[in-house]
Amino acid sequence: QVQLLESGGGSVQAGGSLRLSCVATGSTYTTYCMGWFRQAPGKEREGVAAICTGGGSTYYVDPVKGRFTISRDIAKNAVNLQMNSLNPEDTAMYYCAASWEVVTARTPLVGPYNYWGQGTQVTVSS
Repeated sequence: QVQLLESGGGSVQAGGSLRLSCVATGSTYTTYCMGWFRQAPGKEREGVAAICTGGGSTYYVDPVKGRFTISRDIAKNAVNLQMNSLNPEDTAMYYCAASWEVVTARTPLVGPYNYWGQGTQVTVSS
């Protein structure tokens, strides 16, 4: 049974930093893409950042470019999201996602993703 175990998150003041981590367990196959999504109250879920095998290509939604950095440990099937210069608009529940499908690389900030984590809350106060 595949599980995505998330850690990190919490509450910070604007301008602060947080680091999210996620490990995919229960699979002997390396994930093809891993990503982070977020959903704020009253808003739709959006893809924040993703990284795919095959060059380690990274993808970011425009509002986080230059502030967030996604990285992965392929051997551990793990992905990290370093979030700097946080602002209140970054407040949301953040979800880790993993895909074993090559097709995900076409639209990595959308999917499809096979498995999802339970989410970790990020709250940024002004």
